[in-house]
Amino acid sequence: MMVAKRIVVVGTSGSGKTTFAAALAETLRVSHIELDALHWEPNWVEVSQEVFEQRVTQAIAGDAWVSDGNYLSVRSLLWAQAEMIIWLDYALPVIMSRLLWRTGRRIVSGAECCNGNHEKLSMAFSRDSVILWALQTYRRHRRDYPKLFAQPQFGHLQVMRFQSPRRAEQWLRQVGA
Repeated sequence: MMVAKRIVVVGTSGSGKTTFAAALAETLRVSHIELDALHWEPNWVEVSQEVFEQRVTQAIAGDAWVSDGNYLSVRSLLWAQAEMIIWLDYALPVIMSRLLWRTGRRIVSGAECCNGNHEKLSMAFSRDSVILWALQTYRRHRRDYPKLFAQPQFGHLQVMRFQSPRRAEQWLRQVGA
């Protein structure tokens, strides 16, 4: 199966973008660009927009990569260079169960998210909660992504939309075969 060399994986928080993108990058033997790692410094400090854009520009300078994330502020940079978008468009109950499981596991285990940052119980139930963020952005992504994909400036992109984890995993196995 012929697969693009520059791929962006998008989806609501908790859909498994980073896990999927990392597995795809490993399968394709290309670099994995985790946008959260480029955006967040230790102690959950956001980098400036200028620094974020510089980091993304440098990361996508190569011929082949897989990135994950929905950052509007660097979308035009990424999508202009990408050949394919993979949209993990799962049902909200699937996303929420994955997100609750992941958040709970990280809180209990103390597992690092990125750049030394850790999720905390107090964060899970705050205004900055990733759970709240997923609920707030789910409908917006489902409404906006099809419109974005139809815009002329993104006409060069091959779009793969997976509406179940099983189908996404099947596709990933086919790529690896």
